[in-house]
Amino acid sequence: MEYVRTALYLDFDNVFTGMFNLDPEVAIQFASDPGAWLRRLSTTSTTDASRRWLILRCYLNPSGWVNHRDPDGKAERLYFSRFRPSFVRAGFEVIDCPRYSATKNGADIRIVIDAVDALSADTLYEEFVIASGDSDMAPLLQRLRRADRRTVIVSPADAAEAFTSIADQVLGSRQLLALVSGEHVDFDDDADMTADTEGEDCDGGVTHSDGVSVDHDEAYMSFRSKVLREYNEAPAPINMATLAGQLRSELGDVIAHTDWFGHGGFARAVESLNLPNLCMSQHYLWDKIRHTPPDAVGQVVALPEPVERLTELFSLPRLPSGWWPAIYQTLSAYAHSHQFNLAHCISWSRDQLQTQGLAVSRKVIEVVLHGTANGGCPLYRQPSPTEVEIGMAFVKSMLSRADQVGLAFTYEEEAAVRAWLGAQLEDNAGGAS
Repeated sequence: MEYVRTALYLDFDNVFTGMFNLDPEVAIQFASDPGAWLRRLSTTSTTDASRRWLILRCYLNPSGWVNHRDPDGKAERLYFSRFRPSFVRAGFEVIDCPRYSATKNGADIRIVIDAVDALSADTLYEEFVIASGDSDMAPLLQRLRRADRRTVIVSPADAAEAFTSIADQVLGSRQLLALVSGEHVDFDDDADMTADTEGEDCDGGVTHSDGVSVDHDEAYMSFRSKVLREYNEAPAPINMATLAGQLRSELGDVIAHTDWFGHGGFARAVESLNLPNLCMSQHYLWDKIRHTPPDAVGQVVALPEPVERLTELFSLPRLPSGWWPAIYQTLSAYAHSHQFNLAHCISWSRDQLQTQGLAVSRKVIEVVLHGTANGGCPLYRQPSPTEVEIGMAFVKSMLSRADQVGLAFTYEEEAAVRAWLGAQLEDNAGGAS
């Protein structure tokens, strides 16, 4: 096959505002030069061949805007109409979608109608890329799946699992911002959001320091040799995150370029080695003959009932209560010591927490950053937020989302949620501002 016939439908307001809440600079780059990320997307997470864009439609409210500060620090309105010419130059058909009400501009229903029309067209569209986090379009994804079309969701928002689970592929905020920034789009380390009492996920982010190019077959044999040595010499179960990070450092760019030698993750690459007597949990690997299984295997963090309901509703990570304040503290430390960059913030914070012995994946950091931004306390804010403010904003966002879907908490239940997630009430937050 020479290419994949693809249709892309972009809900600009939804995607741009979602990105802007997380990282304004990257959001503006996304809207100012869509041709650049479109070229990268044509070969990102593809199946048999690169994409050929047969339909490119951008649904945009020309009178929409966000608050933004110019380079001199002056507050101004950044109108979406400013970006219309950029999408026209990139080959998009721009469809103006003025608001019908205070919250809706009709872009979602227009996308649904246009996509369903495309199903009955003479041209066979093999793949549909829906750039939106609006879960109202879940029925569209179901319709496309029944028609045996491949579907890809592109969304920087914290989209509902009932929506994203239908798609064949999801580009979340981390992948989308990497795509726009021209960085490697990494899908590893996203599946597991559950923590045992210790351990880490199976991914690291270290690049080979000397930049030496390594042959694929040679690198795989080196990978096999190093894993076998560690496995045979280990006196106890091996922390998978530590070993994965070590291998990334030693083998370099071939890990990212081949996505763990075509296996899509560290754990699956290890499984391909067929090590004798191998057992694996979410965070450890061990020899069932020589090693005593780690205590955390099979354990699930027990949550208070109100927290359990919130976790089930929004697929929150099941972390021990004491880990949440450490996450807020680490994010605050990043905000006070770095110029904010979402991708760097996620990796840096994950690495810092790992040095503390906390098995917090990049996906968990991403979830907290979404909640913090939606709670009115983005990390790029000046002055930089404190750990107390970050915790308050995250829990405020979670409770607000719960209220929107009709999940009511009593005062005592809300207090239990706040206590478990390590967030103080606003009137008890001391000097936080």
